[in-house]
Amino acid sequence: MKKIFVLIFSLLTLHTVLNAQQHTTSQLLRHVVMFGWKAGTDTTAINTIVTVFKGLPSKIDLIKSFEYGTNNSPEGLNKGLTHCFLVTFSSEADRDAYIVHPAHKAFVGMLKPAPDSITVLDYWVKE
Repeated sequence: MKKIFVLIFSLLTLHTVLNAQQHTTSQLLRHVVMFGWKAGTDTTAINTIVTVFKGLPSKIDLIKSFEYGTNNSPEGLNKGLTHCFLVTFSSEADRDAYIVHPAHKAFVGMLKPAPDSITVLDYWVKE
């Protein structure tokens, strides 16, 4: 009976450790960036900003994945935000290094004065 208890306890411990390791290695940090534009902002200026943002993954290898799109919600709750970018990192350290990376700093520098509002929200993906 004692051997069965030890075996069950060992298997449960092993399962817990393996599950924790899998969860740790699969965590993703999402960096959400949303832009709203000043009235009359030239479409060419917006497209240039989008193009430069889309190019950051080729310049910053810390970016695990990148996607973007424009608002098409019929609810009207976007508060003027029209463009959303989702940048994924493996860690906060990667995200922090991205923020100070010269390519990101150059991108941020080119934003002024076009966006009327910028919202940034970071979160760990929960499953």
